[in-house]
Amino acid sequence: MRGLANDGGLFNPVLIPTLDRNLFNSISDFTFHEISYLIASKFIEEEVVPDKLFEIIIDAINFPAPLEQLDDSTFILELFHGPTLAFKDFGARFMARMMEHFAKDLDKELNILVATSGDTGSAVADGFYEREGIKVYILYPSGMVSELQEKQLTTYGKNITALEVEGTFDDCQTLVKQAFVDKDIRKRINLSSANSINISRLIPQIFYYFEAYKQLERKSGNILVSVPSGNLGNLTAGLLAKKMGLPITKFISGTNSNDVFTKFIKTGKLEIKKTIKTYANAMDVSNPSNLARIIDIYSNDIEAIRRDIYSASFSDNEIIIGMQEVFEKFNYIIDPHGSVGYLALKNFVTENNIKDYEGVVIETAHPVKFSEVIQRVKISKLKIPENLIEIIHKEKNSIRISKEFEEFKVYILNL
Repeated sequence: MRGLANDGGLFNPVLIPTLDRNLFNSISDFTFHEISYLIASKFIEEEVVPDKLFEIIIDAINFPAPLEQLDDSTFILELFHGPTLAFKDFGARFMARMMEHFAKDLDKELNILVATSGDTGSAVADGFYEREGIKVYILYPSGMVSELQEKQLTTYGKNITALEVEGTFDDCQTLVKQAFVDKDIRKRINLSSANSINISRLIPQIFYYFEAYKQLERKSGNILVSVPSGNLGNLTAGLLAKKMGLPITKFISGTNSNDVFTKFIKTGKLEIKKTIKTYANAMDVSNPSNLARIIDIYSNDIEAIRRDIYSASFSDNEIIIGMQEVFEKFNYIIDPHGSVGYLALKNFVTENNIKDYEGVVIETAHPVKFSEVIQRVKISKLKIPENLIEIIHKEKNSIRISKEFEEFKVYILNL
């Protein structure tokens, strides 16, 4: 409920629970909801009674996470079947229902601050829309999200407010973090976060890694999972799944031109640089918050991190080439972020001359959300899902603010 610790740091589990090995032998007998409950209950224990926790999971995860096969070794885990067509729906919907459950015991309204580079904002807006006792303020970088993404996060109204920041995603994230450690704000306003800086966003993201494993037919001894990486929340959830016992051989982290994490893996040094706008905009992050969690999970051992994670970065031109290749070879339309994941998997397999493997590419969003980029690729026209057609014609409603904290602080204190 607090989101961040008082010193601005992230909460991490004191102990990562493990699952009974017998589960993996019989995992095909479990439904997605049952698997999700087993995982969540290990972290939440008795904080939420079992029946209520299962009810929350059923209500939040009311859509599938299908595994689509491209060839004998390559699979796509489609995480865009939720209401906002992005993987963030898993975390946002679970978090919203958990927070609503606990908010009923608070003596004042809960205010959620969330920074977004694209899909988080719309997922949080949808997940928290009309949730009792909660207001949400979404900070997004002006001109750095797709047109459809912007419509998704600025057209809800009621308890959802969109703040258009004159800066980058990292500027938005900095404003949120500064608000959490500001004594004046914390004294007067009941705050929490809905980014992946909040641990309750990561727990439900663990669910679908197990669901992917369940759907693999061979479940070979060489399972590779390729994750398009920006703020590293999705990758961190996967690493938690591995620590819980999920038999994943290697995680592959694909980045765009904002390659801070790729360079960290290669050099062991974190060198923050200016954020670059790319076709894979949800990954336009140059100071990934969840890197602190990854370092903590591995006890600051860079060699241990490298044993589990390989990373490679790709330019906008390479992203387009990847999208084109996937369409021409497999007749599958992949979004720019998925293209990064596909290329990273391909790089790792080629560099290491791996023949026998099952490679799962995490497809984080429906390609229709990036129609501007799709137009650059010679593929068939995308059909717009019905639940987006209405949003396209709605009027954008946002409040424009600078990236200066004092201006943001005045706004927050006047809520």
